[in-house]
Amino acid sequence: MKRFTLIIATAMLVASPTLTPAFAAPAADYSVGAQYDTTHVYVPQDQFDTFVSSFVATFGGTTSKQGEFQVTPTKSLTKSQLVLTPSGTVSVFGFKTPIPYPFGDERTGYLVTDLDAAVKSAQSHGAVRRLETFPDPIGRDSVIQWPGGVNMQLYWHTAKPSYTPLQTVPENRIYLTADAADTFIKSWTGFAHAKVTADDKAANGAEIGEPGKTIRRVAIDSGYGKMVVYVSDGQLPWPYGRDMTGYAVSDLSATLAKASAAGVETLVAPYNTGKRQSAIVRFPGGYIAEIHSNEAV
Repeated sequence: MKRFTLIIATAMLVASPTLTPAFAAPAADYSVGAQYDTTHVYVPQDQFDTFVSSFVATFGGTTSKQGEFQVTPTKSLTKSQLVLTPSGTVSVFGFKTPIPYPFGDERTGYLVTDLDAAVKSAQSHGAVRRLETFPDPIGRDSVIQWPGGVNMQLYWHTAKPSYTPLQTVPENRIYLTADAADTFIKSWTGFAHAKVTADDKAANGAEIGEPGKTIRRVAIDSGYGKMVVYVSDGQLPWPYGRDMTGYAVSDLSATLAKASAAGVETLVAPYNTGKRQSAIVRFPGGYIAEIHSNEAV
């Protein structure tokens, strides 16, 4: 009798609709588009205009109206301007006051459809807030940090912006050691609904200034744009690791010529890696970037 009762109870438990295991719905994708994702460029305020001019001369494009704003939750003042080019957008800051913590080390600003929900989703995927969400002159912002110390801003605008789609999507270039790489990749791909498009575990270290060594290179795509994660021993020679963004162009030689004429310094001369030809440059004001063409020449 006891055995019969146990069988009935077990059957009722399995059949009961109120006890069916619940599965969490996939997290929402809060991305808007790569043209709304900006690299944050901090330059000395007296070199602000020179940087903006050199960036436009190198990549083309337009600028927003320059202004002076308080863009941090604590008292500060900065020159601020957007530079929108076919190869990527930068938000330029030239602070006229000391830069409040934790600003200045966030790599990028990503526009999202719902800031509070996006921050909550980022936290659920392993990110931490570096400060609480705050208002700015045109919307709201938060600064978060991913595993491995990757800092970025998430932002939302009160008035929905409308930017022209990019001709080529730049890469957010992340340098990590093996200690943090897998955790970061899992966190970012989960949050961003991203796909790993390539994972080369035997890439040539010469690509990041470490010839003779083997590194791992992971390419990731999402609604936020492109990302490449370089996994190495972290013993990087100058200027590798200082290049936050890689810009794709159709003709590297022609782009470097325009850059040079605008006062941009080539730190690493063009070199070939597979089908890519790449160089690293430094703009007036100190901004360091990688520029590449997709076919070696």
